[in-house]
Amino acid sequence: MPATRTAPVQPAAPAPDQRATAPATTPATAPATASAPLWWIWLAAWPVTAVFVLSNAATPLYVLWQHDIGFSKGTLTVVFAFYIVGLIGSLLVSGVASDRLGRKPVLLPALALGLAACLVFGTAAGVTALIVARLFTGIAVGAVVSAGMAAVTDVAGPERKRTAALLASCAMVFGAGLGPLLAGVLSELAPAPTTTVFVVEAAVLASAVLVVLRMPVRRPEGRGRGPWVRVPGVPRGNGRQLALGIAVFAPGITATSFVLSLGPSLLSGLLGTTDRIVAGAMAFAMFLAATGVQFAVQKLRRRTILTAGAAATALSMATLAAAVRTEAAAVLILAALLAGAGQGMGQLGGLSLLNAGIPPQRLAEANAALNVGGYVPAGLLPVSAGYLSDAVGLTSGATVFAGVLLGLAALGGLVVLAAGREVADPA
Repeated sequence: MPATRTAPVQPAAPAPDQRATAPATTPATAPATASAPLWWIWLAAWPVTAVFVLSNAATPLYVLWQHDIGFSKGTLTVVFAFYIVGLIGSLLVSGVASDRLGRKPVLLPALALGLAACLVFGTAAGVTALIVARLFTGIAVGAVVSAGMAAVTDVAGPERKRTAALLASCAMVFGAGLGPLLAGVLSELAPAPTTTVFVVEAAVLASAVLVVLRMPVRRPEGRGRGPWVRVPGVPRGNGRQLALGIAVFAPGITATSFVLSLGPSLLSGLLGTTDRIVAGAMAFAMFLAATGVQFAVQKLRRRTILTAGAAATALSMATLAAAVRTEAAAVLILAALLAGAGQGMGQLGGLSLLNAGIPPQRLAEANAALNVGGYVPAGLLPVSAGYLSDAVGLTSGATVFAGVLLGLAALGGLVVLAAGREVADPA
């Protein structure tokens, strides 16, 4: 296994691909220290976990809201898509703002907006309230996947970039899975289910606020150049690495987004149950697979990780098509596990590519760019599948979605296999 550590960055002249960044003599965001203890790296990942718990906490509750409020599967995917709208809108500014203002000035408002989303969710009485809450959640998540994940790298220091990528990625997917499991259990066993869930989540977010206030990261010394609101990107010369990450990450997160939005409906059709613990447990198992697979493959070459991620996503879609055709719940759960593995490896591979090649003063923006590339199809395709399912039935709609995404995942894997130095680990 080639060594993955990089030498400490020296105050040398900027590389050609950094011409558009802040002056090289004052990096925009410096880590607190290269020798921060390992426990602080884990703790720095907690705000990412906390916000991602919120991101999917509503998943098992949609069955309740559909019964109480009354809306179709198409409307349900629209509610889900407003999360994507908020997230992408946030990514247009949060990455740049984080690199220029610092991690804390972006993370603290994001956590405050997450607390506001908890209030709206907990008191929702109509579709509009659900849309607003999902929008707030998406904005908070957009800030966290750019500033929060970059903060983990800052705290880790230049010698532990691969560890930082692993912990930041696992924090995201573990929180995304813990949210629906927690919500499913509380909504079945606790009184006032749609309120209790978000009271608990508000407490989780409050603890994340305390972590951010004490997080050992410095404010940036440079302000950077260019507009504050823009489509996030990477320095010149790093575009191929970004594209390769998106090629695998996008199909993976689209697969898990479909399971989150229409998984409970599929379970209801296959099992004849609306048990929210079952729906939450399936989502948790999916993201637990995404977390576990990242620890399992962390020492493999990045090219191997990305290729395996694409293969897992493609296989998950073939399995999903089989599940809805055979009406086999066990096959559906297998499809969810494979989807989680595909997202986890695509995400880890993409973040590792960025951490290895992007300077600290552009890292949050690069993280934002990776997530924009992933979440655009993750918003559009499940919504299309939801409305198609209303028109032609859930079985046919899910089968068409699975076929399209299988093709995209296979294409992403082929692109990675055809790549050369852009995916190679350092010698």
